[in-house]
Amino acid sequence: MERPIFTISLDFELHWGRFDKYPVDKCLTYYSETRKAIPKMLAMFESYGVHATWAAVGGLMADNLEEWRSYSPDLKPTYVQKDFSAYHWVERQQQLYPDTLFAPELVREIIQSKGQEFGCHTYSHYYTCEKGQQSEQFRADLKACQRLALEKFDMKLETLVFPRNQYDHDAIHVASEEGFGTLRSNPEDWFWRHTERRSLVKKLFRTGDTLISMGKDSFYPLSAVEHSNNPVLLPTSRLLRPFVGNKMTHQRRISRIKSEMQRSAEKGMVYHLWWHPHNFGHFTQENLHYLQELLAFFQQLRDAYGMVSLNMKETAGLVRGK
Repeated sequence: MERPIFTISLDFELHWGRFDKYPVDKCLTYYSETRKAIPKMLAMFESYGVHATWAAVGGLMADNLEEWRSYSPDLKPTYVQKDFSAYHWVERQQQLYPDTLFAPELVREIIQSKGQEFGCHTYSHYYTCEKGQQSEQFRADLKACQRLALEKFDMKLETLVFPRNQYDHDAIHVASEEGFGTLRSNPEDWFWRHTERRSLVKKLFRTGDTLISMGKDSFYPLSAVEHSNNPVLLPTSRLLRPFVGNKMTHQRRISRIKSEMQRSAEKGMVYHLWWHPHNFGHFTQENLHYLQELLAFFQQLRDAYGMVSLNMKETAGLVRGK
């Protein structure tokens, strides 16, 4: 039996991941609390020996709007729905709030933290499956992110998480050519396929599956991970949904995650948990408490079954070694 693996990935976005959904001026406290929560997450990971991948929108690495524009690609996405474009959104703003968009000091803190991988969530929160966008525009977006990471932080980004979990064969091919050897993929369940095709039914099944089983097992053997000569595609197991006020419902979700982690450990499989740091922007202390509960449970599984915490790059390295 293979050694069980606990993998965590985080979609680090701040408002870059929500500009097409929420007015920024209504979210200032939300992002302020998020910024305070991130160092606490890092300290918690350090305390429990947990490795994680922080897939960040490239704009977060910039100091300000001027620097962000200087690294922005000439080829910008030509979405049919223009509101999906970060560039279109920025140009329409009468006032920008830097703390909701730029966080180079948090980037440095992540890079300097033990076991933490700094990954890519594209430069502009790019949607690879929306109508109107073109592969070369996506390529230009990834190049911009790599250039900023290299010139400002002297690092090459090797792991990519697709915004809104949108990807297809063309996007995977472009990402591979641009140096990304590890990509995050979706579970096999039908309600996680083609995330660009939004529907209420899919949303209901995804939400319901956090409470009761509505799909396949969330964990998987390392040997089942796709790679061949292509990038390693690491499926997620479960989205850690935030606590929003209902203790009974949330405790059920946490119990379900623990049950899945337990079975994964017993069977020697991979369990891949993910969330957005900004999910902790409301009820911050409660969400940190529940996270600590899960990390303490991982520690129990490590002691009992030898479960190991690996970030996405480390997990992919084991896949290639098979």
